[in-house]
Amino acid sequence: MHPPFFSFEFYPPKTEEGAANLRVVHRKLALLNPDFFSVTFGAGGSTRDKTFDTVIDIQSMGIAAAPHLSCIASTRENIRSMLKSYQEKGISKLVALRGDLPSGMMSVGEFRYANELVDFIRKETGNYFQIHVAAYPEVHPQAVSADADFRNFRRKVEAGADAAITQYFYNAEAYFYFLDRCEKSGITIPVVPGIMPITQYAQLFRFSEMCGADIPRWLRKRLECLGDDRESIQAFGLEVVTRLCQQLLDNGAPGIHFYTMNQSAPTLKIIENLQLRRPSQG
Repeated sequence: MHPPFFSFEFYPPKTEEGAANLRVVHRKLALLNPDFFSVTFGAGGSTRDKTFDTVIDIQSMGIAAAPHLSCIASTRENIRSMLKSYQEKGISKLVALRGDLPSGMMSVGEFRYANELVDFIRKETGNYFQIHVAAYPEVHPQAVSADADFRNFRRKVEAGADAAITQYFYNAEAYFYFLDRCEKSGITIPVVPGIMPITQYAQLFRFSEMCGADIPRWLRKRLECLGDDRESIQAFGLEVVTRLCQQLLDNGAPGIHFYTMNQSAPTLKIIENLQLRRPSQG
């Protein structure tokens, strides 16, 4: 049986101290031999240069890196230029997203939707890049309906996406229902569940409000009971997320994509519990 796919997501550090910390985090997680590390792209392209620098830094250490590319504030010319730069550096994986509009920005850019970005990448570079796109088992917060959201996902697949990574969730049934819908629609690309370790409640609640991820009532109430007891929250969160990951893998998920928040310890503990460590291929 093929070992489960897994990958880790970082955001570009804003300071030299943050960059140094990320190198430590990256080295620790690299020992697990993941399929790749992805690097986010700030709202409106605000971290474009930092994303590029972080991706090149990661790739130079021996594990594949997958930069995010966003429609927001992008033009065909600057996307074409970035694709060329990534090809020259040996980057062969991408995460293509619509992206979030920064506050006050009214125009998306020359690409309105992620499927248009995927189509452009394919026309410019053929099959050079392995393209990952986003999936929303709990429905994108800006979608007019669940059906419209699924049609948007299908368009990305039809444009040439190779795989999908979901928004994080804590309701496994939403993911399995999404997979069933893909199967019935003839969509066969891998849909990898995105998982966010639970380390503190306030941060999790804030992120979930912004991205539309549901925190089940039982989970929210239990976290509220733990209050400011960070140690207890982390222990409880580790148990909950480990069980979720195991359930997903036991029932056919191709792997796990971890939203690390540039930390190694929470993800390492989950991986240890799941016994997902894989031997090096080198």
